[in-house]
Amino acid sequence: MPTPGAPPGAEGFLTILNWVSWVALAICVAGVVFCGIAMVISSRRGEGGEHVGKLGTVLAGCVVVGAASGFVTALV
Repeated sequence: MPTPGAPPGAEGFLTILNWVSWVALAICVAGVVFCGIAMVISSRRGEGGEHVGKLGTVLAGCVVVGAASGFVTALV
């Protein structure tokens, strides 16, 4: 009976996948921070509401990255 787990030789692929997921997480955090900075700068000019849609887009991307990480973790 075969045992569940990664196939032989998959260590390199899993290492790359881990690095990609960490980089994607860092990009998500940076995106939220940059949207916050843009909102603060724009709110001083009275245009803060325009960046709420951009923040929503960034947060939706964060959800996709988090869901993908969860799916890959469940599969491996």
